[in-house]
Amino acid sequence: MKILITGFEPFGDYKVNPSAIVAERVAKDVLAEDINIDTFYAILPVSFKRARELLEKLFNEYKPDIHIALGLRPGASFIAVERVAINIMDSRIPDNDGYQPIDEPIDPQGPPAYFSTLPIKAIVRKLRESGIPATISNSAGTYLCNYIMYLSLHNSARFGIPKRAGFIHIPLPPEDAVNRRDLSIGIPPSMSIDLAVKAIKIAVKTAVEYFNKPDERVPP
Repeated sequence: MKILITGFEPFGDYKVNPSAIVAERVAKDVLAEDINIDTFYAILPVSFKRARELLEKLFNEYKPDIHIALGLRPGASFIAVERVAINIMDSRIPDNDGYQPIDEPIDPQGPPAYFSTLPIKAIVRKLRESGIPATISNSAGTYLCNYIMYLSLHNSARFGIPKRAGFIHIPLPPEDAVNRRDLSIGIPPSMSIDLAVKAIKIAVKTAVEYFNKPDERVPP
């Protein structure tokens, strides 16, 4: 089974994007632990144009069975497993190429939204059983994270590659959070890279376990 894990390069005033670090570590760890899983990773540019081109190239070249995309959610203290991607680009800030779409569809001919095809409730349940704070999120935003999730599920719906796909947000690491004191809330929430890696490894293994099963209808 082929698993693609993607993270993002830094953007805005974030000099390090933990999603890139976690994607690389998880891909290498899972590959070393399970000879039946071919796991690879890629770091996506924070660019609407270039990210789409790279994602399509990865799908065409590797033809992954599962795509788990990762992104940064500043201000969170938990793993957020996304439920839905919507067909919109509405950027609060420009991407790294200076492009800032406002109220633009990702695909004018595409459906309004796609639901994740990962076993999101099983993932959240197993994370909580492992002592990792996690929840289902009903909004992946309207920036690059939502964009990649939508494109992945759109490609899956049209061409069957990947067969399952979804998006997971991770918090800031502590070493970044300590430098981002907010006068209203103090030091923002964070999660260590090691714990985030553990969480995503659980998510990958759960996705593989449920690959040929429907998602469990268990409350998160």
